[in-house]
Amino acid sequence: QVQLVESGGGLVQAGGSLRLSCAASGRSIFGYAMGWFRQPPGKEREFVAVVPWSGGSTYYADSVKGRFTMSRDNAKNTVYLQMNSLKPEDTAVYSCAAGAQRFAYARGEPGDFGSWGQGTQVTVSS
Repeated sequence: QVQLVESGGGLVQAGGSLRLSCAASGRSIFGYAMGWFRQPPGKEREFVAVVPWSGGSTYYADSVKGRFTMSRDNAKNTVYLQMNSLKPEDTAVYSCAAGAQRFAYARGEPGDFGSWGQGTQVTVSS
């Protein structure tokens, strides 16, 4: 099973940017869909973005579309989430996840993912 460790979170003012990283170890992420989820304080976990195992078009939640960009680097076994134009409502613990099955399609349902990181806190002040 793959181990995932997120980094890059922190405190930023509204309108600012952060870049999150998710480093994988234990096995290659090649062939697996990778996703980002977040859990705002006092709320349920919600989908943010997913990049297919093939590296094709990334799918985003409507709330982040046009502001966030997810990418993957299979050679570095790492995925990234570039977050621009941050808003206070983006405040959450952000976690990355690896697809449950190799060469399988994953849309954005938590059940599509089999491995999760511990998360990194992102706080956006107004």
